[in-house]
Order: sequence, then C-alpha cells, then structure tokens
Amino acid sequence: MKRLLLSITALLLIQQAVVAETKQLKDVPYGEHPRQVLDFYQAESEEPTPVVFYIHGGGWQGGDKKTNPKAFLDNGISVVAINYRYVKNAVELGVKPPVKAPLEDAARALQFVRSKAEEWNLDKERIGATGGSAGGCSSLWLAFHDDMADPKSEDPIARESTRLFCAAVNGAQVSLDPKQLRDWMPNYRYGAHAFGLPNLDVVMEKREEVMPWIKEYSPFSHVSEDDPPIAMFYGGEVPELGSSPKDPTHSGVMGLTLAEKLKEVGVDVYLKHPGVKDPEYGSSTEYLIAKLKK
Repeated sequence: MKRLLLSITALLLIQQAVVAETKQLKDVPYGEHPRQVLDFYQAESEEPTPVVFYIHGGGWQGGDKKTNPKAFLDNGISVVAINYRYVKNAVELGVKPPVKAPLEDAARALQFVRSKAEEWNLDKERIGATGGSAGGCSSLWLAFHDDMADPKSEDPIARESTRLFCAAVNGAQVSLDPKQLRDWMPNYRYGAHAFGLPNLDVVMEKREEVMPWIKEYSPFSHVSEDDPPIAMFYGGEVPELGSSPKDPTHSGVMGLTLAEKLKEVGVDVYLKHPGVKDPEYGSSTEYLIAKLKK
C-alpha cells in the first residue's frame, strides 16, 4: 500500500512538472545572437491573454531577464521577459551607435512575441512593456516610436507591429540628449556609452554630430499624440526641475518633464514619485494589471 501511494505521488509530481513545463518556455531564441533569447510564462485562460513585456535594466551593460511573473499570472496576464545584446556586444559587432542593438532587439523580440500570438494564446493588441532604468528607457522608446513593422517584408516577424497598449516604468531615463538632461539636472552624467563615447561631456561637445542618433534613440524625441498610456514610478528625493539630485540617473525630475510633455499632446500619463499623496497606483505591477485587464 505504501509503495502504491509513493508511486501515485511520484506520478502526480511528474504530471505537475509536465504541466509546469507547458506553461513556461525558457531561452526561446528570437535572433541569432546568444543574448537574443526570451522566457515566456503562460497564464491559464481559454481566451487570448494580455501580455506584460519585461525588459531588464542594467544600463544596457549588464542584467538578466530573470523575473517573478506570479502577480501577473494570478491575474490572467502572460509574461515575456527578454535578454538583448549589451552595448559591448554592439561594439564588437560594429553596430553604431551601440544603443541601437539593445533597443532594436527589444523591438524585434516584441514582433516575435506577436508572431506567436496564436500558438501561445496571446492577445497581441494588449501588450504592456515594463522595466527599470535602461529597461524602462527601452520600454518608453518602444511606446513612443512610430510602428517599425515592415508590411512588405518577406520575413513574417518583421511584418508584426512594434506598438504597445501601455507602458509602466521604474526609475527610467526618458532622454538621451545631454543638453536636455543637464538643463533639467546640471549634475547629470549618464548615458555616453549609448553612443560609444567616454563621458557625457564628450557627448555635449559632439552633440550636433550625434544629433541624428539622439533623435532616433531618445524616447523623448518620439512623443506624439497617438502614444499609448504611460505610467512612471520614481523613488529618491522629491523631484525639482533644475536641481542636482543625489541620483540623477534615476531621478523623478525626468518623470516631471516627460509627464508635462505627454500632457501637452494629450497622452494619458500617470506619475508617482516621493511627495505624491494618495497615489492611485502604488507600483508598475498594479498599474499594468489594472490597464491590461480592462
């Protein structure tokens, strides 16, 4: 009897493992480079599910796609978490500017996910991007950029849309323009590696030369009235335009300026930072669940 119970228990564990395996796919390639892989966590649903598209932070120089999808899965929302080429990989491959690699990888991964909509039971119209720091910057770039789909491409993945339903970011950089950033925060010094330059002073010196890159890869430069709803979450100090915060790289000052721009063009925007009383959403997770489940 004891052996029978042990056998039944073992069988149930095997069945559970099989079920778990069918709901999670690891290191699915969306390109040829070793870092062009993603993880997929499938929410249980008979209907196509919304998707959270997670882009990890790390300055486009480090980090990994590891994430905890439980809160989203519990609410019927599937999750995709991507890796992408770092700027150092871009330099090795001769990609200019280096930031082109992680940003365009994010776009390609999003198109790949949409191409899997039927197979993975996804609602390709309800995809919300999220991430912290550089992952948040990538999310905003996707949210604001015109659709990069190529309807005439022979590649079916390239024909898929890169537009988002919404985005919710944490401590995100909103611009790659050094002049803009230092007008907001005189002590700002981050981001030169995006252009393969040693520091932001050099980027300032070469600003006119790299302006085509800034216009293409800075999220702020792509803001328009047809952009999706945006939520931004910042910690640290109460943001004040023109101040020199302790952590300018992740300061809510950037959220203030982007929120103002989005309001000007009529885009739905939510901003939470120290000093905001009675916030409607306490986190990017809360926001995404609320938006994607409507």
